[in-house]
Amino acid sequence: MEISELKQQQQPAAAKIRNLPWVEKYRPQTLNDLISHQDILSTIQKFISEDRLPHLLLYGPPGTGKTSTILACAKQLYKDKEFGSMVLELNASDDRGIDIVRGPILSFASTRTIFKKGFKLVILDEADAMTQDAQNALRRVIEKFTENTRFCLICNYLSKIIPALQSRCTRFRFGPLTPELMVPRLEHVVKEEKVDISEDGMKALVTLSSGDMRRALNILQSTNMAFGKVTEETVYTCTGHPLKSDIANILDWMLNQDFTTAYRNIMELKTLKGLALHDILTEIHLFVHRVDFPSSVRIHLLTKMADIEYRLSVGTSEKIQLSSLIAAFQVTRDLIVAEA
Repeated sequence: MEISELKQQQQPAAAKIRNLPWVEKYRPQTLNDLISHQDILSTIQKFISEDRLPHLLLYGPPGTGKTSTILACAKQLYKDKEFGSMVLELNASDDRGIDIVRGPILSFASTRTIFKKGFKLVILDEADAMTQDAQNALRRVIEKFTENTRFCLICNYLSKIIPALQSRCTRFRFGPLTPELMVPRLEHVVKEEKVDISEDGMKALVTLSSGDMRRALNILQSTNMAFGKVTEETVYTCTGHPLKSDIANILDWMLNQDFTTAYRNIMELKTLKGLALHDILTEIHLFVHRVDFPSSVRIHLLTKMADIEYRLSVGTSEKIQLSSLIAAFQVTRDLIVAEA
C-alpha cells in the first residue's frame, strides 16, 4: 500500500518536470552551470567566498543570464530551509511603488535574523520598471541597512536607473551570448529532449535569437512541437520571420519590376506567409549593407528606411509604408542608372 502511494507521489513530480517549459527546465541551478560571462561569475564567486558581497546591479539585454546568476548565488549562499526567510525576490509583476519600498522591503531589510549570522538578500528584478519615487526611496533604505541586507537590482536599460542608485552598487553588464557559447547548451537540450534538428536549423535558431538564450530555447521548443523536425524553414515559419529566399525575391521585385507589379507581389507574399513589414525591413537593411551600391545611393536608401521604421513604430498603415519602401528602391534604381 505504502509503495503504491509513494509511486503516485513520484509520478506527478516527474510529470511536472516533463511539462515545464524548457526555459525553466534547463535553467542553471548553480554558478558552475552558467555558460557565459565567466569573468563576471568568477568575480561574484570571489565576493561570496570572501563573504564580501556588495550591492549588485546587473544589466543587459534579456535572456543573457542575469536572473539565473543571482538565483544561483542565492542558492549557494542559503540552504533550502532558510531561503524563504533570507531572500526577498520582487519583479515587475509585483507592485513596487513607493509604498512597497517603505513597507515590505523596509521591514524585510530592517529585521535581523536571530539564528543565522550573515546578510539577507533583496532581489529586485526588472528594476527599470520602478517609478522614480520608489527608486529615490530605495536609496535611503540601501544605505541604512547595508549592515544586514544586500540589494541586487536587475534591469535591461541602465539609463532607467537613477544615478544615485547606480553609484551605490557594483555594476556588471551582461552582453548578448556568442554563438560559440549558445550552440553547446542548445545541443545539450536537443540531446536530452531527443529533438530532430538539422545543421541549418541550429544556425537559424542562433541567428534569430541574436544572443538571447531564452528566445532560442522558446523557438526550439515551439518549432519542435509544431513540426516535429527543426530545420531552417520550420524555424522561420514558426516565428513568422521572412526566409532569405523571400527577401531575395522582394529585393528583386523592388529593383527590377515596375511599381504596381512589385507592390502586388509583395502584398501577396506578405498575406500568404503572414510576414510583418518590420521584419522585412530589418532583413533588407542587412542586405543593403552587403550590396555594392554607390555611397550616395546607399545613404539615400538608409535614410528613407530609417524614416519608414520610425513611422511603423508609431503605428502607421503598413500598406502606405510598403509603398514608400518600394518607392525608395525605385528612386534608388533610377539614381544608379543615372550615375552609370
